[in-house]
Amino acid sequence: MQVNNFVQGAMEEDQAVFSELTLEEQQEVEIIQLHKTDLLDDIQKLKMEIAEVITELENFSQVEESKIAERNKLMAMGRKKFNMDPQKGIEFLIQNKLLCQNEEDIANFLHKGEGLHKTAIGDYLGGRELLNVRILQSFVELHEFVDLNLVQALRQFLWSFRLPGEAQKIDRMMEAFATRYCQCNQDVFQSTDTCYVLSFAIIMLNTSLHNPNVKEKPTLERFVAMNRGINNGGDLPPKLLKNLYESIKNEPFKIPEDDGNDLTHTFFNPDREGWLSKLGGRVKTWKRRWFILTDNCLYYFEYTTDKEPRGIIPLENLCVKATEDSRKLNCFDLYSPNSKGHTIKACKTEADGRVVEGNHHFYRISAPSTEERDGWIKSIRASITRDPFYDMVAARKRKLTNNKVN
Repeated sequence: MQVNNFVQGAMEEDQAVFSELTLEEQQEVEIIQLHKTDLLDDIQKLKMEIAEVITELENFSQVEESKIAERNKLMAMGRKKFNMDPQKGIEFLIQNKLLCQNEEDIANFLHKGEGLHKTAIGDYLGGRELLNVRILQSFVELHEFVDLNLVQALRQFLWSFRLPGEAQKIDRMMEAFATRYCQCNQDVFQSTDTCYVLSFAIIMLNTSLHNPNVKEKPTLERFVAMNRGINNGGDLPPKLLKNLYESIKNEPFKIPEDDGNDLTHTFFNPDREGWLSKLGGRVKTWKRRWFILTDNCLYYFEYTTDKEPRGIIPLENLCVKATEDSRKLNCFDLYSPNSKGHTIKACKTEADGRVVEGNHHFYRISAPSTEERDGWIKSIRASITRDPFYDMVAARKRKLTNNKVN
């Protein structure tokens, strides 16, 4: 009752004040009141429109998430079909618009090899149809062999699939490899035929040296003799043949198997893998290594066929950023933001087999391209974990250090 009386009194006062205004002033007040009413209407409309947009965005987000889930489901089905029948698997992926019907897109899919059996990849790449041949060509061009000796290039190439059993398929695939290798290293051999023949000689040498059933192991002299005259009638440099022989003798050349015992299954379905160059800790030289990102750790190997990593970098409490280096392009650094100047917690295997702590205050790594670098940075960031206890200890260490300085 008192509130109603108060409101009534206020209205009467406003009316009294209004009546004291001139006619012109009263008209201006009425205009202002009309504008106020219009503005309030506009505000209400905007609120309703904003609410509708928010609802649409939420619905859109749900639809997109549903599309992504459906796409992932179809992709998993496509990979399964590919492993059972490569041709039908590719057709399924194209029909569902997960792959474009061109050799570049299909070659990229096979080169990444995520969830694909290497036997199935090799079987498909060796096909005799024109499309298969073009896909094989695109697939080989995704491999970078510049400055690699022939054994290193073969290790990389033949790890990306398993050679099929048919002679004609093997011939097409090794011919494509030899052509690509000679494109990347134009001053090594006089012809692709030389590279082709020597590649098979290397594969046979590996079998002879490391197959326990072969009792008489070929010597370097025999390997050199077997390859005389293959360089367009001339001989290859003895030093080249010796380096290739020693590489195979010291490190068995292994072909991937889909039997659960190879590196693909040891590090099953990694977050990312590929060739990168790593700057040494004490000795500042760049070395090419095969990196695998999985289980919140970064592993690196000398060869893709290695069963044990040369080094392991736990990503806990580390940061990653792109950086510039005068000697290498497309670099990024792994570093600890709270322990500047301290050695990063990691380990590596020495040449004599001893496992020791790493020597890096930061890890500088170079990727083959800017796109690869950015992809690695994104994947590593997603794998980095945080331990608050670690931050507390690091803060205490800084405090102790500062106290000592003071």
